[in-house]
Amino acid sequence: MAIPISYNVRNLVVRKTTTIMTSLGIALTVGVLLAVMGLVSGLAHAFANSGDPLNLLVLRKGGNAELTSLFTQQQFQVVKSFPGIAKHPSGQPQASIELVTIINMPSPDKPDGTNASLRGLTPAGVGMRKVKISSGRWFRSGQREITVGQGLAKRYPAAQIGRTLHFGKGPWTVVGVMDGGGSALDSEAFADAAQVAADFNRRDTYSSALLRATDETAATTLKSALESDRRLNVTVLSEKEYYAAQTQSAAPIQFLGYFICIVMAVGSAFAAMNTMYAAVARRGKEIGTLRILGFTRGSILLSFFLESLLLSLLGGAIACLLVLPLNSVTTGLGNFVTFSETTFKIRIGPGLLALGLLFSLLLGALGGLLPARQAAKKEILTALREV
Repeated sequence: MAIPISYNVRNLVVRKTTTIMTSLGIALTVGVLLAVMGLVSGLAHAFANSGDPLNLLVLRKGGNAELTSLFTQQQFQVVKSFPGIAKHPSGQPQASIELVTIINMPSPDKPDGTNASLRGLTPAGVGMRKVKISSGRWFRSGQREITVGQGLAKRYPAAQIGRTLHFGKGPWTVVGVMDGGGSALDSEAFADAAQVAADFNRRDTYSSALLRATDETAATTLKSALESDRRLNVTVLSEKEYYAAQTQSAAPIQFLGYFICIVMAVGSAFAAMNTMYAAVARRGKEIGTLRILGFTRGSILLSFFLESLLLSLLGGAIACLLVLPLNSVTTGLGNFVTFSETTFKIRIGPGLLALGLLFSLLLGALGGLLPARQAAKKEILTALREV
């Protein structure tokens, strides 16, 4: 015969102070885990949503970042003549020569500013990406105008329509905000490639070329042909591969967060264990009475084990409530590939919350098993004599 769960719930309510303190300790541990995983999930989602499998990024040989790559106009003229590149309705190849550099984005909390990526590109380059204007308009060719990603617009007052940013050889006017669909493009600012090149004294030396293949087979063939051409001396990556490799920027915070979480998990498990041991010590007569009433050792072990799980589940539920407001909050993280900040939204969805509850149950299981065994092993007369 099993002991009713209502018995365990009543005991947790009666010992409300101990229950609350222990569950809060578990909640903090689970909360740290969920916050870290929400950050990593948000960053991974931003990069996963970036790029198109048919878009190929052409960089200097051995290069893995646009910021440090050098790509000339002469190379671009050769590259865009290769077969397999999709055509515009006008008959021109869908190819864009681009220049990526860093600009300073000031904010009230960081007066010295934060690095942001500026991409100089052609109208063809804009059309090859999954972006749209959410407010304002696109920059005009030959003008000192920029269109910023909505991630920058949310985090930096200086990146608002009508504001002026100073970089290169003079002022630039923010004329629009673009929606990159939660991708890494929300962290970038777009401007005319020729104007950016002139401002940074790189009229002939750009960073990369973006090509759009007609289909996946053509993309593979085009990549092989470009890399084997000795005139070019280039490395070709699919746009998807390029952005996927940048998820490494989350590795340090992921490692630190998990390390802190493990340390806290050990402490929380011991706190739950201590609580349950104290409950066993105080409820000796109850245990003896239960045995007299016919409840078996297995029933008592299961009852105390379930009580520990209920205690930890309460902590997990509190953790979920604490971190849920973080969902969709826009934040930023330094990117070791672009040397600028990548803005993204923290993602704490149902799957992550369920994982947090499971983790809290694991803590409860680790902390409750030994005390439950001790309760089940108590002899009836010994338990009844306990004060």
